[in-house]
Amino acid sequence: MTFYLRTAGKADLPAVKQLLAVTWHDTYDALYGVEKVNDLTTRWHSLEALQKRLTMPNSEFVVADDGTHLLGMAYAQMEGKDVKLHQLYVLPGHQGEGIGQALLSEVMDCFPEATTISLEVDEDNVKALGFYKRNGFEPKGKASDCGNNGDRIPAQILSRNLQLNS
Repeated sequence: MTFYLRTAGKADLPAVKQLLAVTWHDTYDALYGVEKVNDLTTRWHSLEALQKRLTMPNSEFVVADDGTHLLGMAYAQMEGKDVKLHQLYVLPGHQGEGIGQALLSEVMDCFPEATTISLEVDEDNVKALGFYKRNGFEPKGKASDCGNNGDRIPAQILSRNLQLNS
């Protein structure tokens, strides 16, 4: 499959919102229930919330598309010498095609001065945990409120060194 990575723009946001809704329901309905997933995606992935990310300093918001449809997205922000990967999602029907790997590599390459990259992931999200572990991430702790949104969703904190000789 051929796909392209590029910086997200305002025109992409409705498709990003839809992609997030589809991937969240696919991943989290069985864990949280449809109603809670609807609530979370409505609040966390509103067009207003996504638009704010387009102009955040020290951040990268990238999308993957096939020239017609959005297939994946990633958003990360530099905090000190650490890159915080806030989002990396690929449509369920396109997972395993290298899109997530390409998005992760792009995000890591965007912050050459960073020493680490970290993220939070639900402890029950087995597919995501496997993906990140295959990409060199290691457990570094736990969070009681994933994303600090007040929803009290526990998460595993994963981190990986970005230094070439580490």
